[in-house]
Amino acid sequence: MYVRFVLLLIKTENIYVQVYIWFRKGVEFRMLYQLKEQVLEANLALPKHKLVTFTWGNVSGYCKEEGVIVIKPSGVPYKDLTVEDLVVVDLEGNVVEGNKNPSSDTPTHLMLYKSFPNIGGVVHTHSPWATSWAQAGRDIPALGTTQADYFYGSVPCTRKMTDDEVKGSYELETGKVIIETFENRDHLAVPSVLVHSHAPFNWGKDPQDAVHQAVVLEEVAKMALHTYQINPETPVMQQSLLDKHYLRKHGKHAYYGQ
Repeated sequence: MYVRFVLLLIKTENIYVQVYIWFRKGVEFRMLYQLKEQVLEANLALPKHKLVTFTWGNVSGYCKEEGVIVIKPSGVPYKDLTVEDLVVVDLEGNVVEGNKNPSSDTPTHLMLYKSFPNIGGVVHTHSPWATSWAQAGRDIPALGTTQADYFYGSVPCTRKMTDDEVKGSYELETGKVIIETFENRDHLAVPSVLVHSHAPFNWGKDPQDAVHQAVVLEEVAKMALHTYQINPETPVMQQSLLDKHYLRKHGKHAYYGQ
């Protein structure tokens, strides 16, 4: 009787374990598919906002529970892009799902996710106004309240990459130089960067938020350039006004919005 009881318990426990495994797999599948849909929507938003030409850009999203990212495949036109085209990559860069090559910028995305663990989306574009500042090797200074509403100060441009960095694991080294630029900066207070002689990267809590930051960056880049055309001697905005506009939206006692 005792042996039968123990065998029954073991059998019952195994059933529970199997059911739990099936349940977890179902939950994980749904979460990953939802992330794919978000990443597809975010990628398709880039041409709508005129942030990309041809295939000059990509969006990824991070699934923390699975430890993987979903990213646009390399060189696929946006008009042809589907959920099935998206590539799932683990944090070591291994393709775990998908039959296309992931974006060539994948190592940069992975470096950002590893270094900024509280972000859930990354965007890379060659949007013309922000890219102009990157090509000039210039930070975008905080000149007015539009920028202050989103960025707590200037948007930095990285240093030039060395010849060895360019000739080596270029995309990985791009990620490293971005992280270096934020060693003494808050990546959440300034969720964008200009890569010297290249173009911008943006990040956010999810893919849609990262795209939002990319749109804002392009607008403030354009405003800053126009401002300097009107008055080349324009100083950066006063600190008290920068504090007011940024902190009323993002500070501990924020009161902007619902």
